Amino acid sequence: MPTHAEKRTVPYTCDQMFDLVLDVEKYPEFLPWCLSCDIIQKNEDCLFANLVIGYKLFREWIKCRVSFQRPHSIRVEYINGPLKYLSNTWDFMESPNNGCVVDFYVDFEFKNPLFQKMMGVFFNELVRRMVRAFEGRARDLHGGKSSVNQPKSKSPSKSKSFTNKSRKSQS
Repeated sequence: MPTHAEKRTVPYTCDQMFDLVLDVEKYPEFLPWCLSCDIIQKNEDCLFANLVIGYKLFREWIKCRVSFQRPHSIRVEYINGPLKYLSNTWDFMESPNNGCVVDFYVDFEFKNPLFQKMMGVFFNELVRRMVRAFEGRARDLHGGKSSVNQPKSKSPSKSKSFTNKSRKSQS
């Protein structure tokens, strides 16, 4: 199914980017198609959340577990909702040119074949908008430019040769 991997160096600290991504309750304020988010449970290294995603007549909820190691990684595990599976990771590494390298990966599949087919058509645009939304949120919160360098992205939905076994084993 469609996957996307992207590394981008941004002019923010790992702590700033980690906090921005982990603040899932704020997603409806800036993330396209995220209509609401409720934290069900939270502790030192994980949280459980219900998110409502939607576009026009389409609305679904997703329950997920978000585990994290401050300020270096965030892993999203799918629990329940309209998906067969979800693998989503964020890794944050210090950059030698004063910033943070954000390594983002997402892979998912809908249970409903019609939704999956529609997602295949719009997947790349959805991911582009999502990345821009996170960059815009970082700019709004911390100022500065959107990125230090151009993104290094691979969308395996177009290139089937992309595999990242180490990511799959962590999910």
